[in-house]
Amino acid sequence: MPYSTPLPVDANNKAAPFYSYSNITTQATTLVKSGAGFLKSITFNKPIATTTVVLHDALTATTPVIGSITVPASPMPVTLTYDLAFSTGLCIVTGVANSDITVTYY
Repeated sequence: MPYSTPLPVDANNKAAPFYSYSNITTQATTLVKSGAGFLKSITFNKPIATTTVVLHDALTATTPVIGSITVPASPMPVTLTYDLAFSTGLCIVTGVANSDITVTYY
């Protein structure tokens, strides 16, 4: 009989979602997802000191703001876990070119 890999489960033993990702490497306003969804995490793969990243529950850079992140002066790669739902869309504004940020969502 062939080996079957079980689907991942969450804390309630329900099937966990498969996440999508978006890699942002420029200074831009990026519409990551249109419509309702779930923000799992943001990973700063190549953080640039003092850059800002603003997360919006919107289709453009407008309100409501989910959060605003400022990278510290002595940055290290890090993943920030959000685990939150958004209703309108996920729009991310990056303040500096050459950053390398991965957004994980569904």
